Amino acid sequence: QVRVEESGGGKVQPGGSMRLSCAASGSSESIYAMDWYRQTSANQRVRIATINMYEFIDYHDSVKGRFTISRDKARNTAYLQMTNLKPEDSAVYYCNVGLNDGRGSRGRSFWGQGTQVTVSA
Repeated sequence: QVRVEESGGGKVQPGGSMRLSCAASGSSESIYAMDWYRQTSANQRVRIATINMYEFIDYHDSVKGRFTISRDKARNTAYLQMTNLKPEDSAVYYCNVGLNDGRGSRGRSFWGQGTQVTVSA
């Protein structure tokens, strides 16, 4: 079982910045990918950023140019640096950790509990 813990949420003004962290622990298996999702009460959970073991990075169109995902492999931690935040970025942000299945592909995945980000004046 992998424990996934997000941190760094809170309230920020429009145009501001915030950094989220996602720490994975409790498994000796290697990590294939770490993803950030967000969800509002009215919408489905949407993946907004991903980084995998091959250093492939991708972003949802809504955050391209404003958000940056990075990863500290030694600490099994991923970060989401968010800049130029907008009210529509307000959501619960979740981290999903996918383990390596042993063949270089994604295996089991684990979710964190989420962290609230509110962008408001």
